[in-house]
Amino acid sequence: MWQGKLNKFNFMPRKTIHRFLPNMNRLLEQPSLRWLKSLATDPNLFHLNRQSVSLAAAVGIFCAFMPLPGQTLLAIFLCYQLGANLPIGALTIWISNPITIPPMFYLSYQLGIFLLGIEPIQFTVQIDWQWFKSIGADILLPLFVGSILCGIISAVIGYFVVFYLWRWKVLKNWQERRQRRLFK
Repeated sequence: MWQGKLNKFNFMPRKTIHRFLPNMNRLLEQPSLRWLKSLATDPNLFHLNRQSVSLAAAVGIFCAFMPLPGQTLLAIFLCYQLGANLPIGALTIWISNPITIPPMFYLSYQLGIFLLGIEPIQFTVQIDWQWFKSIGADILLPLFVGSILCGIISAVIGYFVVFYLWRWKVLKNWQERRQRRLFK
């Protein structure tokens, strides 16, 4: 009885990810999305393999650190150019959310002022044009420099973590299947 319940959770990474993603063929048949059908010619854009998913995670993590509106569009564009999985790249963006953005951007800003060798300024954020004109330029340069470096470092770490976790899981599943065959 327990063996059947445990096997339910013994899955390959590709099968697990497939559970959460929509069927791309059906999705691309919808009239509003037919123009995207030409994207499906590159197998890595929608295929789930270790390389395309790892690369998509790296792209998504990198874009999550960018202090720009439209991070998802940037991730989709980069995934398309690099041949990474589009849905995974677009979903990975959401590591930057209203809870995680303040610490991510604070770290990026602090790293940027350190790298540029400038003094940090005391400020409060106001979302209006006058604030951007007066103080935004002093903040944006260190923020962008720090964000690019944090994004690159985090993307490289994310790539290798996903790549090797995927590899570890596949090897573990092979060993378990071999063990089951030996004891049958």
